[in-house]
Amino acid sequence: KRRTPQNIVIGGAAGAFPPMIGWAAVTGDVGWGAIALFAVIFFWTPPHFWALSLYRASDYAAAGVPMLPVVVGARETKRQMLLYTVVLWPAALAPWLLGVAGAFYGAGALLLSAVFTGWAILVCRDPTDRSARRMFAFSLLYLFLIFSLLLVDHTSGAWL
Repeated sequence: KRRTPQNIVIGGAAGAFPPMIGWAAVTGDVGWGAIALFAVIFFWTPPHFWALSLYRASDYAAAGVPMLPVVVGARETKRQMLLYTVVLWPAALAPWLLGVAGAFYGAGALLLSAVFTGWAILVCRDPTDRSARRMFAFSLLYLFLIFSLLLVDHTSGAWL
């Protein structure tokens, strides 16, 4: 974490393995569904943590942690956040596209991803840290709701 501004991307990979491992433990293989869950967390992690690091940049700088806003500035960090939220769309929709989840999940994932990207756009336009704080809060809700939708969709049956 203290060596590269890409610490969040690297950490995102580590944080994305548990659902993949869980999938493999239950199904006996690492299929496309497991890879989709990995991708959701992997692409969600950077905008989530960079939103936090935007309004805590001075703390990271004082601690010597090379978070992206400290190293490349707020403007580039915001651009990267927007890029990752856009790349998150196909990852979030993958469970539906792969047939792992139904239309209920797909519609919810589409809506949540649109809102998350909307927050990233607001962050890009806001010179204060207000939108970054709100995006960070929404990012927590986003991940909770994405996985809740998967659970509800799966347990309710294919008709959803």
